Order: sequence, then structure tokens, then C-alpha cells
Amino acid sequence: MILAIDVGNTNVVLGCIEDGNIMNIVRLHTNVHDTDAEYAIKIKQILEIYGRDPRSFDGAIISSVVPEVTESIKRAVKWVSGIVPMVVGPGMKTGLNVRIDDPSTLAGDLVVGSVAAIEYYGAPVIVLDMGTATTMVVVNKNNCYVGGAIIPGVTLSYAALASGTSLLPSISIKDPKKVIGTNTVESMRSGAIYGTASLIDGMIDRMEEELGYKCKVIANGGLAESVVPYCKHDITVDNDLLIKGLWALYQKNKK
Repeated sequence: MILAIDVGNTNVVLGCIEDGNIMNIVRLHTNVHDTDAEYAIKIKQILEIYGRDPRSFDGAIISSVVPEVTESIKRAVKWVSGIVPMVVGPGMKTGLNVRIDDPSTLAGDLVVGSVAAIEYYGAPVIVLDMGTATTMVVVNKNNCYVGGAIIPGVTLSYAALASGTSLLPSISIKDPKKVIGTNTVESMRSGAIYGTASLIDGMIDRMEEELGYKCKVIANGGLAESVVPYCKHDITVDNDLLIKGLWALYQKNKK
């Protein structure tokens, strides 16, 4: 069994994986101010709640987009389990042919999501991650990572809208009653859900047009289940995608 940890801007996701089967997944709030000891205590307590002996793991792997937290989590895992975890980054075997201007700048979560999409769904594929940022990345029919787009996340965008205007309130992002809102809150919800869905549909069309062929589209992230049902394209939601990708990368790189 391995411990897979994905550190995002909003959440830290922990997964226990045995023979490719995800046994448990837990989400913690990402806190850049937590010390190594605080993360170690949280990880140990979570594992024990689920009946997992922290010293029973065969390995561990971390993907992170928060450098301030990466080393703390790495040391916490070593402290709790006795294992020095792999960290997704340059030099790791991925099976991807990365064709962007500077491959060393490719974020770990984009690598992990792309590897998982290829392993579980096949290429060509567009991988959509709806978190703090909304990312759309493309793996072409030759398994080459060719780039993508980064868009402000829905929650982040609407928080900025509320803080930057005098009359628009903060809203919860949930299903709108209809496209044409008849009050301020419903109009904002229409924009958040239908507007984002339309943006995604339009980006998929343009990406496929640029490639010259159709792609599978796989989505994950906190708001994927809220927005994807309003998209017109056939999009598969898989919120275990990054944990699956960490398992795949661990298998490719274990000694």
C-alpha cells in the first residue's frame, strides 16, 4: 500500500492505494502556516481514524503546487511513516513527451492529471481541473503534452467580483434556476455556472479545431460536478484522477 498526497492551493488530498485500488481519500485545508509537526499530527490522526498503521506503507508520493507546503508535508510523511516520499518534478519518469517552451516549468498537478488521463482513458485527451484556477491541458494522439490554458477559477473570480464592486454581493456557487436571471444573485449564479460551462465548451471547440481532431475530455476538481452537467460536450468527471495519477507515477518510478 502507498500513501499518495496531492497538495493544491485549497486542499491537501490524501489517498491510501493498494494494488491500484483507492482505499481511502481524505481532504484537508491547505495551510501554508502549518509546521512539519502540525501536518504530521494531522496525517497520523487521519490514518489512525481509518485503521491504517502509519508504519505499514510500502511507499509514498507527493504532488504539490504550493512550494511552501511541499517540504513540510515531505518531512511530516517521513516523521510519521519512516518513508522518504517521492515528489513529482523534473527527472521523474512520466511517459509524457512534454512539448512546451520550458518543460521544467510544468506544474506537478498537470503532469499527474495528464498521466492519469492517458493511463485510464487514453489519448488524445483534454484534462480539465476546476480548482482555485481552472486549467485545461491537452495530450495529443501521440501522447505528447502540447500545452493548454489557465483560467481564473469560478470561486476566485466571483470573490474578486464581489470585493471589487459596490453593489454585487458574495454568493454561493450553486445551480441557477435559469440562464436569464431575474435578480442580482440569480444573475450572478447564471454567469458562474452557465457562463463557465459555455467558456469550457468554447475552449474545447477551439482546442479540437487547432489539433484537427476530437478528444476525450476528463474533468476533476471541486466545481467539476457543479459545472460539467451544464456543458454541451461529453465530459467525464473523475475526482479521483490525481490520486490515480500518483499511483501510476509511483509504479513508473519505484526502485
